[in-house]
Formats: sequence, C-alpha cells, structure tokens
Amino acid sequence: MKKATVLAGSRGIGAGISNSLKSLGFDVTATSSNDLDTSDIDSVLKFVEDQGEIDILVLNTGGPPAKKFFDIQISEWDKYYRQLFLGFCLMLQKSKIRDNGYVFLVSSFNIKEPNPDLVLSNSFRIAFVSVLKSVSKILAPRGISCINIAPGPIKTDRLNTLVEDMEAFEKSLPMKRAAEPEEIGRFVSSIVENDISYLSGVTINFDGAASNYVL
Repeated sequence: MKKATVLAGSRGIGAGISNSLKSLGFDVTATSSNDLDTSDIDSVLKFVEDQGEIDILVLNTGGPPAKKFFDIQISEWDKYYRQLFLGFCLMLQKSKIRDNGYVFLVSSFNIKEPNPDLVLSNSFRIAFVSVLKSVSKILAPRGISCINIAPGPIKTDRLNTLVEDMEAFEKSLPMKRAAEPEEIGRFVSSIVENDISYLSGVTINFDGAASNYVL
C-alpha cells in the first residue's frame, strides 16, 4: 500500500488533504500538534526515522499569530524559524520518498503579497519556498514532483483568528466566499490520481482571485 505523511493533518487544510488521499487508498499518517511540533527539532528527526519509506510528503503547519514587526521577540523569531523553516528543511532532507512520489507544501498567498502584520509567517515561508524550488531540481530525475500550494482565504481556525467579521470579510472577496479545506484536498488528490508529475517546482495560488499580483 502506498503511504503518505501529512503534517498538521488532523484538521483544517491538512485534514482536507488527508481525507482526500485516504479516499485514493493511501495509508495516511496525519499528525496533530500533539504528535509532532516542527519547532522541536529532536522530535522531527525521530518522527522521520520512524516513518520509513513514503510516497507523498505534505509539509503543512499552522501559522504564527499576527504581530507587528517591532513587537516580535527574539524567542518568537527562533521558534518560528524552527517551526516554519528548519523543521521543514529537515523533514524534506531526511524523509525517504519513493521514486515518482510527491512533495506538497502548504504555504500562503502572503508569500507574494506580504501582510505587514504577518511578518513571522511571510519571512520563513518564502525562505522555505526557495528551498523547495531548489530541491525540486534535485528530485526531478527520480520523478518526484514538488508543488507549493499558496492558499488564500480558507475556512479554517487560522482564518477565524485573523478576521473579526467573517460575513463581511467573505462578502468582500471576489467569489463572495472563503474556500473550504476540502477543495485543496480535492486538488491534491486530482494531481496524484491522474499522475500529473510534470507540474513541479511551481507555486499554485489557491486564492479565488483574491490576490492582486500577476505571477
């Protein structure tokens, strides 16, 4: 049976992806914050060692709280550097991904259009996207595809912490709604099920036309 590891796969976008892969018959390990905290490097290394060979790796984690740049403490820079960057680098470096597999990163559309209140998230997410782009070239000869999904407004606990009036917020969006986590799950499963492997080293903006950038 093919295996998939989905970080932060117990709820939100991670759960949407986990459930979609399960529907394809994958043996899915979906972690929660109780199982794995990517800011704890020792636990990351142990987790990877215990996983063995896998076919799909989904790098996903919750984001830091909104905070003004000049209010960020040194301890917060360090924690989220490990959670959003170093922990992911080690997961990608140490995971035993089989040939013709997939790596999916769940980042944020703020990597292209930074929100000044989300500096902690923006800075480390874009840094890891650069790593994934580089690694996509290294893994390409083995047929492993690396895809960065950059979600915009998705109905998750994270969005609820960032938006005060959800009804008014959704009305302000081009599609007049935020997306459901299951929509990203269906996107991932469609890539895997249809063996779309040439789509690698790319960022997919999943934002319902909410962003303003062209590329």
